[in-house]
Amino acid sequence: MNHYETVFILNPVLSDDQIKETVKKYEDFLVSKGAKMISKENWGLKKLAYPIQHKKSGFYHLLEYTVPGEAISPLELEFRRDERIMRYLTVSLDKHAIAWAEKRRNRNKEKA
Repeated sequence: MNHYETVFILNPVLSDDQIKETVKKYEDFLVSKGAKMISKENWGLKKLAYPIQHKKSGFYHLLEYTVPGEAISPLELEFRRDERIMRYLTVSLDKHAIAWAEKRRNRNKEKA
């Protein structure tokens, strides 16, 4: 099982229900591939550095999970097929990145 982090940007015209439904779809997809969800973060609506599909903002979400490596290609294929997803990035985490992600989660818990 490899440790991954995926950040994706959702179209800003989606309603709250559509956003929740989309995030749940990808969570369920990962779990069906044998993933163990570690963390989910909703970063909210953010201004983009440059326009994507003529949009200047998007809803950012982060998923952190462990899953066998062969599950990543089907996940990214689903992202490419979904018109609600504007961009995505999946990164494999090494031991240093895992430690940093844990610090970030703890910092976010303290803020909440």
